[in-house]
Order: sequence, then C-alpha cells, then structure tokens
Amino acid sequence: MPPKFQSFVVFAEMRTGSNFLEANLNAFDGINCHGEAFNPHFIGYPNNDPILGVDLKTRDADPKVLLSAIRNNTARLSGFRYFHDHDPRVFDDIMADETCAKVILTRNPVESYVSWKIAQETGQWKLTDVKAHKAGQAQFDAKEFSAHLEALQAFQITLLNRLQTTGQTAFYVAYEDLQSVDVMNGLAKYLGVDPQMEALDKSLKKQNPSPISAKVRNYDDMLKALSQLDRFDLTRTPNFEPRRGPVVPSYVAAADSALLYLPLRSGPQASVLRWMADLDGVTRSDLQTKMTQKDLRQWKRKHPGHRSFAVLRHPVQRAHDAFCRHILPVDKGSYVQLRKTMMRRYKMPLPENGPNEPYDLAAHRTAFVAFLRFLKGNLSGQTAIRVDPAWCTQTQAIMGFAELCLPDRLIREDDLAAELSDLARAVGRTDVPPVPQAVPDQPFALEQIYDAEIEKLTADAYQRDYVMLGFSAWK
Repeated sequence: MPPKFQSFVVFAEMRTGSNFLEANLNAFDGINCHGEAFNPHFIGYPNNDPILGVDLKTRDADPKVLLSAIRNNTARLSGFRYFHDHDPRVFDDIMADETCAKVILTRNPVESYVSWKIAQETGQWKLTDVKAHKAGQAQFDAKEFSAHLEALQAFQITLLNRLQTTGQTAFYVAYEDLQSVDVMNGLAKYLGVDPQMEALDKSLKKQNPSPISAKVRNYDDMLKALSQLDRFDLTRTPNFEPRRGPVVPSYVAAADSALLYLPLRSGPQASVLRWMADLDGVTRSDLQTKMTQKDLRQWKRKHPGHRSFAVLRHPVQRAHDAFCRHILPVDKGSYVQLRKTMMRRYKMPLPENGPNEPYDLAAHRTAFVAFLRFLKGNLSGQTAIRVDPAWCTQTQAIMGFAELCLPDRLIREDDLAAELSDLARAVGRTDVPPVPQAVPDQPFALEQIYDAEIEKLTADAYQRDYVMLGFSAWK
C-alpha cells in the first residue's frame, strides 16, 4: 500500500515552539524536517547549507524547485516549517497538494508575543543549557500586539478556509501538547511513520518558564489593553476565533459626527484624522479606533445616517510614502528585516545606516527607482517577500473592506477639501474646518525626483490601480 503522504508542512509562527517540535520530529526514523525552508531571509536556518542540493539563489529564482526536491525525497518523509510571512509563491501549491500532510502548531498569542519581545531584547532565540540563559522582560505595546494578532488571525482563517474548500484535514498541535510523548507518537502515526519514541528530545529548553506577570514590565498596561480587545479566548484559540473582517481595527469613527474613515495605508491619514478631530472640537485621541465588528455594528446603530469614506492617493505618492516611511530609514517605523533583505537579495541601493549618511537627491532617486522595480515583481507574486499593506494595490485593499463595510464614498486626495466638506454637511455639520496640509515626505519630496521614468515604473507596478481606479500620470 503506498504511503499516505509524500511530504509534510508545519504551519507555525515565531515563538510557538516550532524548533522543539522539529527536534522531536527529527528524532523519528524516517522523518526529516528541514527548518524554515521558505523563509525569505535565509534557507532552512540562518547560515545553513543548501537543502537537498537546492541553495538559496536557486530557491529564490524558483521556489518550486525546492518544493519538488522535498516532495521527491524518497529516503525519508521530508517537510519544513512555514510561517505566515514566508514565500507566498509556494503557498497555493502546498495547500493544493493532498499528499502533503498539514500540521498546524498554535500558541496563546499573548504568550508568543511576550516570548518574541524577550528574545528581541536578549538576542537569545534558542536555549540548550540553562547556564547560558539570558533573563529579560518584555515591554508590551498594544498597537504592535494588535498588528501581531491581526496577522496571525488572518493566516489561521486562510488556512482553515483552504482546508475546507479542498476537503483536507490537518493535525493540530497546541504549544502545551509539545510536552506529551503520546501526542508526538500520534503525530508520527498521522504522518505514516511506525517507530515510536519513549522520551522527548530535551536538547532545547524552555527559555522563560516564569508566569507571564513576571515577564512583562508593564503588566497592568497589558491587562488594560487586552481587556479592551475582547477578540479571542485566551485559554484555547486553535483558529483564533471569533472571525473578524479584514483590518476592522484600523477603521476610525469621529468622536461625535456620524463619519467613519476607512484608511488606506500610505495615504494622507494624518491630515484626515486631524480634520476629523477638528470637526468635533476634540483631540485625535478622542477618535474611536481599534474597533471590533461588534463595536462597528453598535456604532452604526447609534449613528443613523452615517457616512463612511476612504481616500485614494496616486500610486506614485503611495509608493514614495511607503519607501520613505518603511524602507529608507532605520528608526521607528522601518521594516528593518525586510530592508536588509532588499539590500542583500535584491541589491537595493539603500544607505546602510539610513539617510543620515551622505545621501543626496541623486541617490534618493536611484534608490526609489530600485524600489519601484522591486514592487512590480512583489505585487505580481514573483518575490519571496510579502505584499505589505503599506504598498499593496488600493483596489485589493478596497476589496478587503467590501467583506464587511464598503465605503460610501471614495475620495481622491486632490479633492479632499471639497469632498470632506460635503460629507460633513451630509451628516449635519455646518461649521467645517479646513483640511490640514500633508507633511512632505522626508528626506526629499517626490516633486524633487519625479519624472517620466518614475511614472512609467509606477504604472507598470500598479497597473491594476491605474485601470480600475482611473489614475493618470501624476503631475
């Protein structure tokens, strides 16, 4: 009788115990887990050798070569760990392959977040000897945790949906199950491997065994923030229920007026939020944010005649904003890891330590042009790096809104003053404040480098937005 599976994948995330699970899988004769085979920043493990003869360069050029090598390894049942931000080019093939066993490892998201923050602070990601343990505490950041939770929930829902629509099932393992020999043996049986283990591999040690109250500096602040989320059951959340619509916590409701703003990343959010606060004579902190679906429904019921809106920005402006905010700098707001990978893998000419180094207008144009070339491949699914909300197409973002709340009005940034004034009057406001000017991008404004080549590169990358939303050349 042929084997049930030809390969396997462990769907997990950072700090969920995936290293420990892999060590125990590899303790079985006939199983070989090859680490994070499709991590965009390395192959398998940091500084690791090729996997089954496939090196990093070959994998980046065509990740399906490595996927095929893993599937066709007849010596052992081969597999790998896959996180939500790993190479998206192989995800569809993995999910469609019924001969690839799916193992889903989950952990309480608060615990995984705290563990991740401590590892960042101490620089210790694995522990094999307690004598080498580095103590540390996490600083809980509510906004950062919300983004962390959003990513995990979205990926878990995607996994569940794909399993349902393809008629497959997965073997679920909770973080607490990792200490059970019986569960490990059960997993081996699921994978079709007969030999059983008598004891767990103990080479990896739990790094932070203290209660979570001792691991978080601002524990009271964390409790307060979590009490306001009310999004999940902390005791058992294998699929991060309840399901929520995409990016609902990013919606912003006015303090008093019946206006709801659906922000598109890398747009004029700061100007719009300042205007919404001024409209009701409050501060930005008084605006209602981080709503759940329940909060949103209640808000709508309390505000009959409400209006919702989103603001479209020209693709070249969005791309430049995302570049200046997340890719060029190295300080707060920078995607540091992606930045390093873009420089190393995609040869993006970025200043090593940010634009504080000697960095002139010509260098800025060259780097931005390289970023636009990267975006064409990234938005086409041809790179190992995720399509980030900061630079995804606005068309796709609006389609995400449509699952829950289509905006009543799509406003172009150039028409912001007149359109917002009309919206304010539509909800009964007569004293309408001016719209604050957007802060220019730093260190150079787009006007200083924009030309026909930049326009063409942007149109090539964002063809969908140009066609669907009717954009023409910028200026």
